[in-house]
Amino acid sequence: MSKQKALKVGLVGYGFMGRAHSNAFGKVNQFFDLDRRPVLRAVCGRNEAKLKTFAEQWGYQSTEPDWHRLIVRADIDLIDIAAPNDMHAEIAIAAAAAGKMVMCEKPLGRSPAESARMVAAVESAGVPNMVWYNYRRMPAVTLAKQILDEGRLGKIFHYRAKFLQDWAISKDLRRAAPDYGASMRA
Repeated sequence: MSKQKALKVGLVGYGFMGRAHSNAFGKVNQFFDLDRRPVLRAVCGRNEAKLKTFAEQWGYQSTEPDWHRLIVRADIDLIDIAAPNDMHAEIAIAAAAAGKMVMCEKPLGRSPAESARMVAAVESAGVPNMVWYNYRRMPAVTLAKQILDEGRLGKIFHYRAKFLQDWAISKDLRRAAPDYGASMRA
């Protein structure tokens, strides 16, 4: 493996997706030969006691209770947004303006217009960016794509899918009832 340069990560959000992203950063170099090595520099969240516990459990070097301060820190290269959906746009746009790489949990924005503003911000700043699609490479999804690509199901005119899981149910998770049908009707 080549000599790797540190990629200094600042995570916003310490809920389930914060754990999933932290785990991914810890494992990525075991799966891929990369030029960069994630360094868990700082985690940001509102509850300082939970934040401290999270940082200790996942190996973050520091905590930051205010995401505004996190994005201007010189020791951070990348802002990983695992905060509640209603915070994604403001953080991503500000992080891009600060010259930070941006990784944002899905959904990117709460509307096409909000997502477009986020995309414009990272493009204007010229910073690397991505949206986390954690299930994209799951074996079942990969197999379904392979079957479709091979034409084994014929011409597809419509599909409907549900991914059911209960392992993320927690009284501590913020809940919203998204209207997924609204985007399908547009």
